[in-house]
Amino acid sequence: MFILLSYDIADSPERLRKVAKICENYGVRVQKSVFELDISMANFVQLRAELSRLVDRNADTIRFYRLGKNYKNQIEVIGKREDIELSQDNSIIL
Repeated sequence: MFILLSYDIADSPERLRKVAKICENYGVRVQKSVFELDISMANFVQLRAELSRLVDRNADTIRFYRLGKNYKNQIEVIGKREDIELSQDNSIIL
């Protein structure tokens, strides 16, 4: 499953670093607070649980955008593009 994740963490540099670190364990950072994730449903559930325990629901926002099966044909980049190879086992090879 391919997911675009974005977040806005308010007023807590420590919480911001922790959220970023968790996201880095599951995907590739494409902007300061945006990650591309190619993960299994089980890993997605785990990621969501980790982030849910950390965020302040009254101040922070995390959004998950599930993209369709033909996502590679739908990604358009203007400017510097960091291409990644997504393998069959859902691991990311840089």
